[in-house]
Amino acid sequence: MEIRKNSVHTLEITGYTAEGMGVSRLEGRVVFVPGTIQGEQWQVQLLKVNKNVAWGRGVELLRPSPERVEPDCPLYGRCGGCQFRHMTYEEELRAKEQRIQDALTRIGGLNLKLSGVIGSENTERYRNKVQFPVALEKKGLAVGYYRSRSHDVLDTPDCLLQPQSVTELRAAVKTWMEEYHIPAYEEADGSGLVRHLYVRTNRRGETLVCVVVNGRKLPREEALVECLRRAQPRLAGVVLNENTRDTNVILGPSYRTLWGRDWLEEELCGLTFRLSVPSFFQINHAQTQRLYALALDFAGLTGEETVLDLYCGIGTISLALAQKAKKVIGAEIVPQAIEDAKENAQRNRLTNAEFFCGDAGAVAEKLAQDGVRPQVICVDPPRKGLGPEVPAILAGMEPERIVYVSCDPATLARDVKRLGELGYQAVQARGVDLFSRCAHVETVVLLTRN
Repeated sequence: MEIRKNSVHTLEITGYTAEGMGVSRLEGRVVFVPGTIQGEQWQVQLLKVNKNVAWGRGVELLRPSPERVEPDCPLYGRCGGCQFRHMTYEEELRAKEQRIQDALTRIGGLNLKLSGVIGSENTERYRNKVQFPVALEKKGLAVGYYRSRSHDVLDTPDCLLQPQSVTELRAAVKTWMEEYHIPAYEEADGSGLVRHLYVRTNRRGETLVCVVVNGRKLPREEALVECLRRAQPRLAGVVLNENTRDTNVILGPSYRTLWGRDWLEEELCGLTFRLSVPSFFQINHAQTQRLYALALDFAGLTGEETVLDLYCGIGTISLALAQKAKKVIGAEIVPQAIEDAKENAQRNRLTNAEFFCGDAGAVAEKLAQDGVRPQVICVDPPRKGLGPEVPAILAGMEPERIVYVSCDPATLARDVKRLGELGYQAVQARGVDLFSRCAHVETVVLLTRN
C-alpha cells in the first residue's frame, strides 16, 4: 500500500485528539481526521504525511455514527471556534472524558477511574467574554474569529456561543468602521488601527466594550460611543486599549475610558466580584459554579483549616474557600489581579483572606520558610501547568490535601505524576465542561498524602 500525499484510504475512527479531531491508524501511522466521530468508517484523503503521523480529510462517509448530527452553525468547519458541532452533546462529553482519562493513564501513570464529566444544561450563548480580531480580508472588513489553524479572520455576523447583545455590539462596531472609514490593523506590516473588539457581559444583562487599537486614539470616538449605546441599551461603558506592540497578546498596557465605567460586577458562589477589562474570570458562569463547588467538595473544609490558593487571580476560588476555611492565603504573579483580589475580599466583607503578589513557587517557598503549614493547598495554574520547582515545594509544606484545578489534562497528568513521586496520591478526579462545543475541558483532582 502506497502511503503518500493525496492518496485515499478506508479508515476506522477509533478516538479523538486533544483538539477534537478523529484518530485512526494506517500501517502504523496515526492519522488525524477532523469532523469525524469514534466508530465511523471513512474514505480519507491524506493531506500531509510524516514518518509516524498523517493528516487527512474525510471525502466519503461509509458508516456514520448514530451520534452524528447536522451542524447548526453555517460557519462550522471554517471557523476555528467549535470542534464538536457535528456530534451529539453526549458524545462530546464522552470524547472529553476519554481525553482526561487517557492523559491520567498514559502521562500520569495512574490507575484512577475518572468520575465522569459534569455537563452543561445550556450549551449555547454561554460565553461572558468575547474577543474578536479585526482585519481587512479579501472580501472586505472582517470582525469575527480566526479560521481554523490560521490567522485569517472570518467575518462572523453571529455565533451560537456568544450572547445576542454581543452580536448586536459587533455589528455596531463594524458599521461604524465602514461608515467612517476606520482602518483595521494589518498584522503583516503593523499598519492600520483597530486590532480587536472585546466585549464582557454579566448575568444582569450589562455589557462592557473595549476597542483595542494600534495607537493612542480613535477618530470619531463620540460617534462610536453613540453607535454602541444605540445598539445596546444595557451598555455600562466603553474603554479604549492601546496596543502598539508587534505581538499576539491581545491587550496592551494602557486604558482610557471613553464613556461610562470601566468595570462590571458579577455574582459567583454567593460573592460579588468587580471585573475590569483585563480581569480573569471563567467564561461560563453556570459551569464555573459547578467547578468551584467540586473544588470545595474535594477540599473537605471544616472551618479549622488554613488554605493556600496558588495562581489565585482576582480571588474567585480563594474567597469561595474563605467562606468555609479558617484562613486563606492567595498568591498570584499579576499585580493588578492581587489588587482586585484584595478589593473583592473587602467588598464581600471577608477578613480571613490575605493575598501576596509573586511567582507561585517563590511565594509558597517563602511561606514555608516562615513556618506556614496549610492543611489544604489549591492550585489553578495556567495551561502550562505548575513550574518544575513547585511540586516539591508544595509537598515540602506537608498539606493533608492538594486540590488541583486544571484547564489542560496533559499538564495536569504530568504534575500529578510528579506529586505522586513526592508522596501525594491522586484519589479522585472529575471533569467539568466549561466550553461546550469546543475541545477544552476543565478537570479537578484531589490528592492526599500517603
